[in-house]
Amino acid sequence: MILPIIAYGDPVLRKVADDIDAEYPNLKELVSNMWDTMYNASGVGLAAPQIGLPIRLFLVDTTPFADDEDLTETEQKQLQGFKQVFINAHIETETGEEWPFNEGCLSIPDVREDVIRKDTIKITYLDVDFKEHSKTFDGLLARVIQHEYDHIEGILFTDKLSPLKRRMLKGRLTNISKGKINVDYRMKFPASKKGR
Repeated sequence: MILPIIAYGDPVLRKVADDIDAEYPNLKELVSNMWDTMYNASGVGLAAPQIGLPIRLFLVDTTPFADDEDLTETEQKQLQGFKQVFINAHIETETGEEWPFNEGCLSIPDVREDVIRKDTIKITYLDVDFKEHSKTFDGLLARVIQHEYDHIEGILFTDKLSPLKRRMLKGRLTNISKGKINVDYRMKFPASKKGR
């Protein structure tokens, strides 16, 4: 089932999300609905706060990035078919070179900006069967995970921009929260009486 994506300005996007346990109600159905919602919006990641749930759950499928001709063959292979659910994730370390990459967000449609992040992360998380993992990721894969991880920490990619850039985007962000934007997927706007 395709769920509406929560737009910029909703307080749920600013909450530090809570851990869940294996008894969380209808978890497999929720994950399935999140995949449907993400693919319907042509996303590569989606976090539970983006559908209104302040829980530590996000999912990533980087397959669409694998076709990027600017990437090395190794990078393309790393991204191809990487599909993972992250539950109760905690980034242990962020290391390596800082590098910019143009990011966007399903909760902030039509806004894309260069964001600087570190190259490599070590993250612990549970998969959908509540099996524990501790893994290191780098490059574009690490970046997608960092972006989604930020959502469960109440952080948006726009927070990582310079104060000047944020001021320049203020009007557009206000319009998004009011629903004054055309999107081709379902959204729920905090400052509007109507969702789409």
